Amino acid sequence: MAEETQVVEEKESEIKLEGKMAEFVDWIETISVLELSQLVKALEDRLGVSAAAPAAMMMAPAAAEESAAAEQTEFSVVLTETGGQKIQVIKEIRAATELGLKEAKELADNAPKPVKEGISKEQAEELKAKLEGAGATVEIK
Repeated sequence: MAEETQVVEEKESEIKLEGKMAEFVDWIETISVLELSQLVKALEDRLGVSAAAPAAMMMAPAAAEESAAAEQTEFSVVLTETGGQKIQVIKEIRAATELGLKEAKELADNAPKPVKEGISKEQAEELKAKLEGAGATVEIK
């Protein structure tokens, strides 16, 4: 506990406030939390800024680094073109997705459409090979 007090005192001594800034900080310490919240909102409106923006901007690069470091584990197989053997492609779509004939035909007719989402890389590559074998053009995303 004594260490925490010392750290706080050191931080306070690092920032020197003089004149109107010191008066402003003293005044803020005397107002209620509700008044402080209203003050923040008024300043955001008047200055056209957001108090939350710096925190979000600091978190965004960290999230981007994490996502870049993390390898993609879920993939989607997207049918881009049906090709010349539409019936074969529909059969493969039905086998992979358990869709009915009508739904599989609609998917094939309305390409580009995802055939299957949230699957492993191996499953995605296997499905891609089957669909391409039936004459379709497929992407893995």
